[in-house]
Amino acid sequence: MNGKRPTIASLHGVVAAAHPMAAQAGIRMLHEGGNAFDAAVAMAAAIGVVEPFMSGLFGNGMATVRAKGQPIRSLQFRAGVPRNFPLGRYSTREDMHRGPMATTGPGNLAGWAELLRSHGRKSLAEVLAPAIKLAQEGFVLISYNAYGCNSAAQDLAKYPFFDEWSRVHTGGVGEVREGEILRQPALADTLNAIAGHGIGHLYGGKLGQRIVDFLAQSGGCLSMADIEDAQHTPWIAPSVARYRDLEVHVPPPPSQGFQFLLGLRILDGFRLAGMAHHGVEHLDTVWRAIRLAAGARIQAGNPSPDALADLLGEASVASLRERCADGMAIDGPTEQWLAPKGERLRGQHTTSISAADNEGNIVCLTHSLGAMYGNGMVVPGTGVCLNNGLYWGELDPRGPNHLIPGGALMSSVSPSLSTRNGVPVLALGTPGSYGIAQTQTQALVHHIDFGLGLQDAIEAPRARLWDGRRVQAENRIDVDVLDALQARGHDIDAAAGWTVAVGGMQGIAIVPETGVMIGGADPRREGYAMGA
Repeated sequence: MNGKRPTIASLHGVVAAAHPMAAQAGIRMLHEGGNAFDAAVAMAAAIGVVEPFMSGLFGNGMATVRAKGQPIRSLQFRAGVPRNFPLGRYSTREDMHRGPMATTGPGNLAGWAELLRSHGRKSLAEVLAPAIKLAQEGFVLISYNAYGCNSAAQDLAKYPFFDEWSRVHTGGVGEVREGEILRQPALADTLNAIAGHGIGHLYGGKLGQRIVDFLAQSGGCLSMADIEDAQHTPWIAPSVARYRDLEVHVPPPPSQGFQFLLGLRILDGFRLAGMAHHGVEHLDTVWRAIRLAAGARIQAGNPSPDALADLLGEASVASLRERCADGMAIDGPTEQWLAPKGERLRGQHTTSISAADNEGNIVCLTHSLGAMYGNGMVVPGTGVCLNNGLYWGELDPRGPNHLIPGGALMSSVSPSLSTRNGVPVLALGTPGSYGIAQTQTQALVHHIDFGLGLQDAIEAPRARLWDGRRVQAENRIDVDVLDALQARGHDIDAAAGWTVAVGGMQGIAIVPETGVMIGGADPRREGYAMGA
C-alpha cells in the first residue's frame, strides 16, 4: 500500500463523504433497500451533524444526478438575496461575514426532500434517522472536527452570539479536544420534528417562524417569505462541455461551474499526456488555463444560455488557448470582480458527497453554510446553525454578482458527472470556494490524461491559485519544478504537503463494462469511501 489509502470498490453500491459517520449513513440506506438517492440524502443530513461547521439544514447547495434510464439533470436548492436586504448599507465584505444580516434562506432541506420525492425509495423520516441518532447519542470528535471547532472559536469569541454557539458545540468551555463526544440534543429534536411533520416545519412552520423571530430580534432582515422562496428547487439541464472522450456535466448558472468546463475546453487543445507528470510543462499549462478560465468566469458573471454557449464556443476558446500557450506571465483575479486590494476571501466551508448504486443511479451533491459555522449564530433551542450566504455576493454595484434585494446569488459549488458514450463514468465534487473548479480541473487531468486511479488522482499534489499571480502549491511537488514555475511568472507560495486550501474532494468512478464502482475520498479532510 506504501502508505496510500486502499481502493474502495463494489458491484452493489459505493458512497463517499467527508466524514466516516456520514458515509456509514449512506451505506445503511443501501443495505436497507434504498438507492443512491436515499443514500445521498442520508449522508447530506448526517454530515450536517458530524461536520456542523460545513453544512446543515439552513445551508444551500446543488446536485447533479442521473436516475436510471433518464438524462443527467441538475437540482438547484439555493436561495437568493433576501427581499428586504438593505442595499447600500454595507461597503466592505467583512461586514457581511458574521451576524444576522449575512443570512439567506435555506435550500438544503427542500433539496433533500425533492431528491427523495423524485427518485428515492425511502421516506424523509427514514433517511433522517442516522442523523437523528448521531445528534442524540453523540459522536466522537476526530481530528478535523476538533480543528474546525477550535478554529471557529477563535474567530467567534468576539461576537455577542458566541455564548450560545459555545454552549452547543463546546459545552460552554470554548474549545474541544480530539476524542471528546459531541451531543446535540436540540438538533436531534429539530430533526425529529421535521421527520414527523415534514419540511413544512421549516418552510412556513414553527421552526421557520422561530428562526425569523430570532433574526429579527438580532437585527437581521430574513423574512418568512424568503424562507418559503427557498422551497423552490428547480430541475434544470446541466451545462456540458467535451474533454477528450468525456462529456462533463455541471449545474448551469447561478452555479459558476462553467469555469471548470472552460478550463477543460482550453486544456483540450494541449497534449498533456505527452508531458512529464508533475513536470514544469504539465503544471504551467494547467495553472495558466485555470487562471484564464477564472478571469473569464469573473467577467461573465451570471451569463445567459446564449452568452455561456459563446464563452464555451470555439472562437472564445481558441483565443484563450493562444494566450495559454504564449509563455507570457498571466496576472489576474481568481476570486471576485474588483476585489479591493489586499482583501482576501475567508475560506468557504462546504462539503461534497457522492453515491452510486448497481441500478444505474448516481448522485453528486455539494452544499454549504458558507463560512465555518456560517454566520456564527445558533438559533437557541434548535441546534440550527445559520448560513452566511450573502458574504459570497459582491457589494460593489459594478460587479456582475452584486447583491440585489430579491435577486439571484451566484455559487461556486459545482457537483459534476462525466459520461463516456452517454454512460456515466465519473462523479467529482469538492469544497473550496472559488478553488472548486481549480481542484476539479487538476484531479480530472490526473485521472484522464495521466491515467491515475481515482483515489490516486484525488491524493496527487494540487495547487490553489489566488488573485494576481499567487499559487499556493503543495510542497510534494519537486522543488526544482516549483523554482522553474516561479521563473515562468507564477508567484509560488509553497504550502504543506497536504492542505485543505486545495479542497477536499470526494468522487466515484464507474467501469461500465463490469459494473464496478470505485470510491475516492480526500485525506486532506476526513474523507471516507465505503462499498455496499
